[in-house]
Amino acid sequence: MSEKLDNPKNLARAEGFSMEKRLSDLEPGEKGVVTKVVGGGATRRRMLDMGLVRNTEITVVRKAPLGDPVEFLLKGYNLSLRREEAEKVYVLVDEGEK
Repeated sequence: MSEKLDNPKNLARAEGFSMEKRLSDLEPGEKGVVTKVVGGGATRRRMLDMGLVRNTEITVVRKAPLGDPVEFLLKGYNLSLRREEAEKVYVLVDEGEK
């Protein structure tokens, strides 16, 4: 039986990503595929407008010394988010790769 690849989780798994985590839990050098942005209001809309939409590949570039903010690379540009914002974004990551 074939998986439906229109579902972002199935598509990401087909490309080798297998475990869902919060974006804030990733370490520098790790990458994942965005599956969802939770919450509501202006913050969620702003994150979606900045490109944090389903099936977007995102890489952690670096974290500030105290862990806030965190810099990410997605869609050819760098984006910095506070830890509380990154906690609202879920990504699929490859368990064995860093």
